[in-house]
Parts: sequence; structure tokens; C-alpha cells
Amino acid sequence: MKINPLFKPLLILVSILSFTTISMAQDAPRPPQSPKVTATGTIGKANVSIVYSSPSVKGRKIWGELVPYGKVWRAGANTATMIETDADVKVGDNMLPKGKYSIYMLPTEGDWQVIFNTEVGQWGIKRGGETTRNPEKDVFTISVKPGNSEFKEALEYKVVPSGIAFGWENKSLLIPVK
Repeated sequence: MKINPLFKPLLILVSILSFTTISMAQDAPRPPQSPKVTATGTIGKANVSIVYSSPSVKGRKIWGELVPYGKVWRAGANTATMIETDADVKVGDNMLPKGKYSIYMLPTEGDWQVIFNTEVGQWGIKRGGETTRNPEKDVFTISVKPGNSEFKEALEYKVVPSGIAFGWENKSLLIPVK
């Protein structure tokens, strides 16, 4: 069978485009394992936002294993979780001036400690697994009682009228903010 000489360049072009499309489809970026999420809301007169990376359970035991008890945790994945408020707020019995802060947590089998720290934007852990938190930059720490909750696959923060709600796997807690 003879191919018309005019069709030869067209066949070559179609072949190149097909190969390019297949190559590009294989190189498409995957969605991140722990996507970055922003939760926003109003508490009193303050606009509050929480920026965090949301890991998923994926069949793992979270509390006491993936996130060990008695060890300071970045309160999310990847970079340390950040809170920003455009007005002074009261967190527990402490005043938190408007601005940006990192939130760390110290989970235990009892009450958890929630730590507000002035350093923001840092990666959440060092090579050895400990947090990048600099305790000298802590503003204050509050004690919060966690509760058991229905299963939640992905870590989630919500800004609610009474504070910041947190939930992941089978635990939840409310950080009281006024």
C-alpha cells in the first residue's frame, strides 16, 4: 500500500502529539499526601484563620503511636500549624495579641497542652523527629481536655464561635477563644 506523500507529515505530527500527550500525563503532579488547608471564621470581633497541612489516618493508629503521647507535636503535617488573628483574643485565661503564631500540642492520655509560639513558617520537625519549636518563643501554654469523637479520616480545624475545634481519628478538642 502506497501512502500519499502529503499524508506522511500529518502522520508524523499525529505520532509526535500522541507521544507528548502520553508523556505529559505520566508526569502530572500527584496531589499532596497532606494537603494545605485554611480554616477561617470570626470569634467575637476577631477574624481568625488556621493554616495547616491535613494528614489522613490511612489505617494507622494515630494517638500514642504515629503521634506519640508525651512528645510535642506540630499539630498537623509538614510546616507547623499557624494561627492568625486580626484582633487581640483571649485563649483560655491568656491574652493573645493580634498577629501570627504557631500552634504546637503535647498530647497525653490525660489533658493536652496547647502551645502558642511566636515563630512561624518553619518546617514542623527536624531529622530526628522532634519539633522545630523553640520554647524560648512560647507565648503561653493552655491545658485542654480532649474528648472521644466519631472517626475522622483527615485532620481538621474549624473556627467556631467558642474557639478552635480540632478533630482527627477518634479525638477532638476545643481550644477556648473569646
